[in-house]
Amino acid sequence: MDEKFRKRWESFCNSLDSLAEARVRDMTDSFVLSGTSAKFSITFDLAWKVMKDILIQHYAMTSFVAGSPREVLRTAFKAGMISDEIWMEMLKIRNQLAHDYDGVIVKEYCQKIIHEYIDRLYEFEEYTKTLLGL
Repeated sequence: MDEKFRKRWESFCNSLDSLAEARVRDMTDSFVLSGTSAKFSITFDLAWKVMKDILIQHYAMTSFVAGSPREVLRTAFKAGMISDEIWMEMLKIRNQLAHDYDGVIVKEYCQKIIHEYIDRLYEFEEYTKTLLGL
């Protein structure tokens, strides 16, 4: 994998570890909720871009719309990298969080982010480490 991939991979891992800190924070604090929302969105975006890099550089798959997270996720599912349903759900939530101006959506999905989505992101991290020997 090239240097661009390595930098994106490191950013993903660091962002995921930072997001995981939400598990020990006070989720009644609006600042913590806001930070969790932002960090989840960033981490998710880095994850699908790492998937895209792996699909192109490792699997030589290019028959998908490279700029579309939905298409990357579908292709990653077909390649066995992820389980489709929860990742599509994560994409939907990430898109909703972009328009969560009053914190309602993050309050609704916060527990799911910290108890389910972070685990899926870590599973992807482990898959990638095993696949690429990182």
